[in-house]
Amino acid sequence: MPWSTAFDDPVRVSSKLQLLTLQEAADYIMQLPEDAQHEPRWQTAVETLINAAETGGGWVMFARIAMLRALNADRRD
Repeated sequence: MPWSTAFDDPVRVSSKLQLLTLQEAADYIMQLPEDAQHEPRWQTAVETLINAAETGGGWVMFARIAMLRALNADRRD
């Protein structure tokens, strides 16, 4: 599947920003500070984005979930 593949539902980053495609999610991660990019949560998100782009299918859903988990990791108790 191409990187332009859309998530079934957008990944909401904030009230003003949502990520619609695998490419937008990858670009978002690449804009994070380098030390943040190397955190396990973001590495998992990158791996699932790559798998989704290469394989498609259920990986797109897993990539969305990985993005949501990475974005919300600091909010967990």
